[in-house]
Amino acid sequence: MSGPLEGIVVADFSRVLAGPYATMLLGDLGAEVVKVERPGSGDDTRAWGPPYAPSGQSTYFAGVNRNKISVGIDLATPEGVLAARELIDRADVVVENFKVGTLERLGLDYASVSAHHPGLIFCTISGFGSGEGRDLPGYDLLVQAMGGLMSITGPAPGEPTKVGVALVDVITGLHATVGVLAALHHRDATGEGQLLEVNLMSSLLSALVNQSSAYAAGGVVPGILGNAHPSISPYEVYATADRPLIIAVGNDRQFASLAEVVGAPQLAGDARFATNPERVANRVALKEELLGLLQAAGADEWQRRLTAVGVPCGPINDIGQVFALADRLGLAPIVDAGGTPTVAHPIRFDRTPATYRLAPPDAPEA
Repeated sequence: MSGPLEGIVVADFSRVLAGPYATMLLGDLGAEVVKVERPGSGDDTRAWGPPYAPSGQSTYFAGVNRNKISVGIDLATPEGVLAARELIDRADVVVENFKVGTLERLGLDYASVSAHHPGLIFCTISGFGSGEGRDLPGYDLLVQAMGGLMSITGPAPGEPTKVGVALVDVITGLHATVGVLAALHHRDATGEGQLLEVNLMSSLLSALVNQSSAYAAGGVVPGILGNAHPSISPYEVYATADRPLIIAVGNDRQFASLAEVVGAPQLAGDARFATNPERVANRVALKEELLGLLQAAGADEWQRRLTAVGVPCGPINDIGQVFALADRLGLAPIVDAGGTPTVAHPIRFDRTPATYRLAPPDAPEA
């Protein structure tokens, strides 16, 4: 058995990141994923490099397209539209992120194809939904800006900064995957397919969690705090004798342990710092106290001592260092997918594990 989704066919009409990430996850779990690409050029991300994998593929493309086969279909031709319809007719799931209205013009939209395929699950991904935002381009950076993520991210007020990866696309891909799995469960129970609409803006608003809830439930508009947290302290980056250290104290017991280890147990009884709300209100004064104390040792020594008493902390790793750490922790972060090194599927199943059957496919011939 190749996974819990063995026997499920996914017609992947998506491009770039959100959709391909979702369909790769489904492929990892055993689904047969057929990736539809433009003949010759293929997915835009095939040209997004450097860097490149040893095969010569863009590592961007390789990172979200294993466990798929690629077919070249020119949707600008009647023959291409017919081939696409035939693929959809045998699919259980369609995932697409065309500009809203494109598939309607081709007669390949959900309303058209579900009339004779009522069990089809059709997941459409857009930037801002199918209503008033239908014509807005769905680029991750644009949604990070317009969706508020950049307004709370950056070194200081007035310096909004994007996250270092296309995080909104990834979150949207995860939401699409959850939706498809839920729809498959519903179909198993009822025989009914359905249309799923997932958009980057709504996915980001959901993923902003405490920050978006602060506005929805409290009318508070959060701002940039650098590496600090709006509701927890101490919870940020602190300089030590050699390099920065993250300290993430989540409760009063942890703070008392921190104060004891850094040699200032009296801080836990200080009226300014005795409880978390007081520490948040006096965040700047607390940071000044801790910075002076943390100069007594380096980050590794503080991590050893603080971890021993249950205080969450750690260094800031680069990507190479985090892979080395994951390997030391036994997480096996890199797997072989048909000869291409790729990042392991994040979920471990004890009965139906993810499989890595196919390398990211070559571009379809023109």
